[in-house]
Amino acid sequence: MTDNSPAGTYPHLAVSLSGAVATVELRRPPNNFIDRDLIADLADALERFDREPQCRAIVLAAEGRHFSGGADFSSAGAEAGLAAGPPKRHLYKEAIRLFRTTKPIVAAVQGAAVGAGLGLAVAADFRVTCAEARFSANFTRLGFHPGFGLTATLPRLIGKQRAALLFYTGRRISAEEAVAIGLADLLVPHGELRNAATALALEIAQSAPLAIVATRETLRRGLADAVQAATERELEEQEWQRRTDDFREGVKAMAERRLPDFRGQ
Repeated sequence: MTDNSPAGTYPHLAVSLSGAVATVELRRPPNNFIDRDLIADLADALERFDREPQCRAIVLAAEGRHFSGGADFSSAGAEAGLAAGPPKRHLYKEAIRLFRTTKPIVAAVQGAAVGAGLGLAVAADFRVTCAEARFSANFTRLGFHPGFGLTATLPRLIGKQRAALLFYTGRRISAEEAVAIGLADLLVPHGELRNAATALALEIAQSAPLAIVATRETLRRGLADAVQAATERELEEQEWQRRTDDFREGVKAMAERRLPDFRGQ
């Protein structure tokens, strides 16, 4: 693979390789909403770079205002699609592939990393962010169970108690707080975000590649299996909760930018 050549061609991803660092960019601005096909394409791109010897580290970035707003609940069609139940090839099943890749990933997080978008950011090894960023596991504010493997990944990253607080409240936290609790690793000015993420990836790429892959495997041992088990549980809970009045109220309240009035039904 030569510099700047793509690891495949995808409708909503831009992929390139410059020296030892690959860049994979989500291109669904401004919100970079996630769906099954986008995650499948992302997993495919990462797996291709795993097989490319020249690539030693990967920057995961996003075009537009937000890193990712998660799933798109903004229309009746999206709500109906979720309520209809999971397709045979579900988003979460594709997401498991992200945790089985071998090259270190640095995420450049601007704007919102919300819901499944937070799950995607947490799939990376490191997160570089800026003051404008916000992080939220907002699932319960929508009336359903957390997903994207976050019930396994978030406690592992920031501890069970902090993860529980974010899950139960659905609160958004600032980039500064994210760095303070270990959810993000580096805070830089917005204009320096992409360069800072690339610089960290370059620094990683200067270490011995076989040693990096082996060390990463040791540190993340069991993570993919834990995510697979977590997503099975998450999906089971989400499937019935998406049929509740609370879920419909949560989606409606989000669209209307107000606090939901949950009734436990």
